[in-house]
Amino acid sequence: MHGEFKVPGGKLVVVDLDVADGRLRDVRVSGDFFLDPDEALPAIDAALTGLPVTSDAADIAKAVTAALPEGAVMLGFSADSVATAVRRALKRATGWNDYAWELVRPGALDPLMHLALDQVLAEEVGDGRRAPTLRFWEWASPAVVIGSFQSVKNEVDPVNAAKYGFPVVRRISGGGAMFIEPPGAVTYSIYAPIDLVQGMSFADSYAFFDEWAVQALQSLGIDASYVPLNDIASPTGKIGGAAQKRLGNGGVLHHVTMAYDMDGDRMAEVLRIGREKLSDKGTKSANKRVDPLRRQTGMTREQIIERMIDTFRGLHGLTDGSLTDFELERARELVETKFGTDEWLYRVP
Repeated sequence: MHGEFKVPGGKLVVVDLDVADGRLRDVRVSGDFFLDPDEALPAIDAALTGLPVTSDAADIAKAVTAALPEGAVMLGFSADSVATAVRRALKRATGWNDYAWELVRPGALDPLMHLALDQVLAEEVGDGRRAPTLRFWEWASPAVVIGSFQSVKNEVDPVNAAKYGFPVVRRISGGGAMFIEPPGAVTYSIYAPIDLVQGMSFADSYAFFDEWAVQALQSLGIDASYVPLNDIASPTGKIGGAAQKRLGNGGVLHHVTMAYDMDGDRMAEVLRIGREKLSDKGTKSANKRVDPLRRQTGMTREQIIERMIDTFRGLHGLTDGSLTDFELERARELVETKFGTDEWLYRVP
């Protein structure tokens, strides 16, 4: 059995193994990574040989870590990435190209409808009724979108939000607040089965889901990179942030909002971005921290989106699709019963 995993921003990890009596046999780890000392590699192979095929990613990674000689150095890969390659060898994880990806661009929608669609499409993929999907958003109106666990009063100045016409809505994923001005935001969602990130840590899966987007930005001449845990950035500032939600039915939602253009002063009035939140960012101003794509490229928002779509299609394949009547109706129902209610918005006051 053969499994491979390309570490986002790192190296390729390859695992070849046999299975006998429900256990891993003759495990051989290889790749273009760096490892010191040399004897660490056969130690890893020996530690993996004999593990039950039912071992989860945590158990596999733990075995790798325990096998390392004192002072060993792993560059370009990790114990978690070895675990992912093992699980792929066992056919318990998949790759991008194992799926027929679908693109949907339903046009401008109300912010609440966007949030409801995120839940619906992730559920549909998890239940196997929809193919894995990439969706680009068009915003019909401004909004402040807060994370699932954020406090409304701590994140938003209600007076200024009302003054400038920014309703506050809450999404199902964690992370920080998004300040949305429709012409100035590039937002996309990926809906995937959990098998695509099986065996990965949450940190690795964030970078994995957005490696194609970083490549698209780099093709535009932007020195873009992924900054853990969930930022896409350039040397001159943050470009965007990611958030993720894993559903109980096996669906995964991963979405990103990037700044194409923005009024940083207006954002600072509407959001309560405190000193503590910025204390580790090396800047005193949220305005200075963000570096929009328009300034970096001079391209239109649509041109950037088209380059991103072309990049995804070239790497993983992508066919045009559309939302079903059921998905739209289900999303409208969720707007009424969940996302548009005070109970949901103020679940964390």
